[in-house]
Amino acid sequence: MTVRIRNPRAAAEELQPTRLYPGDVVRVGAVGLRTRPMRAFLSALGIAIGIAAMVAVVGISSSSRAGLDRTLASLGTNLLTVSPGQTLSGGDAPLPATAERMIARIRQVESVSAVGQIKDADVYRNGKTPRIETNGLSVYAVRTGLRATIGAELRGGTWLNGAMSRYPATVLGATAAERLGVGHAKPGTQVLIGERWFTVVGILDKAPLAPELDAAALIGWPAARQELGFDGRPTTVFARTQEAYVEQVGEMLGATANPEAPGEVQVSRPSDALAAKQAASRAFTGLLLGVGGVALLVGGVGVANTMVISVLERRAEIGLRRSLGATRGHIRTQFLSESLLLSALGGLGGALLGSGATAAFALSQSWPAVVPPWALVGGVTATLAIGALAGLYPAVRASRLSPTEALATP
Repeated sequence: MTVRIRNPRAAAEELQPTRLYPGDVVRVGAVGLRTRPMRAFLSALGIAIGIAAMVAVVGISSSSRAGLDRTLASLGTNLLTVSPGQTLSGGDAPLPATAERMIARIRQVESVSAVGQIKDADVYRNGKTPRIETNGLSVYAVRTGLRATIGAELRGGTWLNGAMSRYPATVLGATAAERLGVGHAKPGTQVLIGERWFTVVGILDKAPLAPELDAAALIGWPAARQELGFDGRPTTVFARTQEAYVEQVGEMLGATANPEAPGEVQVSRPSDALAAKQAASRAFTGLLLGVGGVALLVGGVGVANTMVISVLERRAEIGLRRSLGATRGHIRTQFLSESLLLSALGGLGGALLGSGATAAFALSQSWPAVVPPWALVGGVTATLAIGALAGLYPAVRASRLSPTEALATP
């Protein structure tokens, strides 16, 4: 009988451990998720909540910024306002009656308009309203070109023209119309201004560049003089300039409006106030991102807890796999891939939830929905990093179990 001796090299190759290909890693890692779906869902939910919070905060902030940019693009950033400052003694310094005409002479100024507050006049829905209940409304005499200069839109009705500005007609700001209960004013609706009845001919939308007009009743300049004793002095002058000369014109307005006391004139740019408001909201955005980060951390702890318990419950499975030839590396890969899959599911779910929340909120505010790609990619990457850290210890612990010790565990 002939005895054949096997090739030692071939025998060594047969004894080498098998390798896990990427597809095998995914299938093996998904075993634990399929066998315990509710536990996997709850663990992934913790991750999803953290990612959804972070994506929604970044998305809503970006959508708000995009809405502001769109608003400024439609209204323009070339509007400057001139208003009274203070005297050296601390008193109010009124603008000269000629301020509007003087500013209009600046070559780079495209349009000028003015308003004058009538301080002794209040607005009431009817004559039976107690005089103390003014609703915080103001009365302004306005020029007919005001709406075009500040970029305000009409919600309904019509704007004051040359004819109506001489008669007791008024246009209400958006807030004033709501407080007076005439949000949908019908033709002929009247309100009491001072001691005179005025007919409501129109209602303005919100005026972002002139928010003081939202809670005001606006009447024509001639009618204000005739009916309410207006002195004709403007309290605010609005000047629309060429874009390239905004800074230059801004430096000239004080001396032009009040040559005798240019230091008693305050010049501002309404778009800067809107931008400052947006910048102030970024601090709140940072706080919310911190809250989302805490939620993400809590979700990572939940994943780690799930994986540790999974190792304890599956000791018999680990022992059986080791007995059948699985190496420690295979066991580490199995549990680490399970943790990564769990975190990836939570991350993707959170990204979808956050994007949906951003779209819903932006739609309710009439903003463009903007979710920066870096927020989505960064969120999913963060979950994978947390999943790797959360699964590292359980994976190492599982790989250190000897086959006999694992199979002997009841």
